[in-house]
Amino acid sequence: MIQRIGRVACESPRSSASSVVYNIRVLAQLRRAIAPKSCDRGTAVESNTQPIRMVLADDHDIVREGTRRLLERDETLVVVGEAGDGEEAVKLVDELTPDIVVMDVRMPRLGGLDATRRIKSRHPHMRVLILSAHEDDEYVFPLLQAGANGYLLKTTNGRDLIRAIHTICQGETVLDPHIASKVVGQLTSKQPRYRSAEMAESLTEREMQVLRAVATGMSNKEVAEALFISTYTVQVHLRNIFGKLGVDSRTEAVAYALSQGWIRPEGGP
Repeated sequence: MIQRIGRVACESPRSSASSVVYNIRVLAQLRRAIAPKSCDRGTAVESNTQPIRMVLADDHDIVREGTRRLLERDETLVVVGEAGDGEEAVKLVDELTPDIVVMDVRMPRLGGLDATRRIKSRHPHMRVLILSAHEDDEYVFPLLQAGANGYLLKTTNGRDLIRAIHTICQGETVLDPHIASKVVGQLTSKQPRYRSAEMAESLTEREMQVLRAVATGMSNKEVAEALFISTYTVQVHLRNIFGKLGVDSRTEAVAYALSQGWIRPEGGP
């Protein structure tokens, strides 16, 4: 069962916190029930006529086999390739152009971090979901900064993993609750809460408009159309916002704004 609190959603825990998938809400589609939908490279789509094509990357054969069997219980998911290391994963993405890569962190030849960087540099809209046993800061933050669309621990149950893949394919960011706590903690530790009002005032009216629009899940193009400005201008505003807040991504900016109360859960000022 999904509980909705504004634009932040999580699944009700059945047994323990480790089984909960915490989803930072960055798209307006979260107001609707999360239903299986097909990925479109770069944008969320409404059609479910095509299965979600996946590449699995993990250096343990038994883990890949078990993950594939689990995922393919959902008829809307299909594994089109499997890799035992990061280099092979990058090669498969180049050859197969899947909708999403489900990738481990520690692998031989090329690890998950460098593989994610290469994939994102070659295929900017490719979704990457990290599925790892590791939750150390040295892995979590570099991977999110590299563009990973989600980070789950291997303690996640199958139902939550399947749901996470569908959610990411709708353009959202999915984090395990332990990882989400790290992200929020990192953001709030960068800037003391007593400076929140000062930092909010440092954002121009236009920058705040862009931030609110991003919080509803708009792409740069959609923000530009809504505010009657160019896409390049949106990118400039986002860079300014990141610099002023001391963050590195849209997700971090929205999460920080929510944590400081600048944006209400329903996206209001």
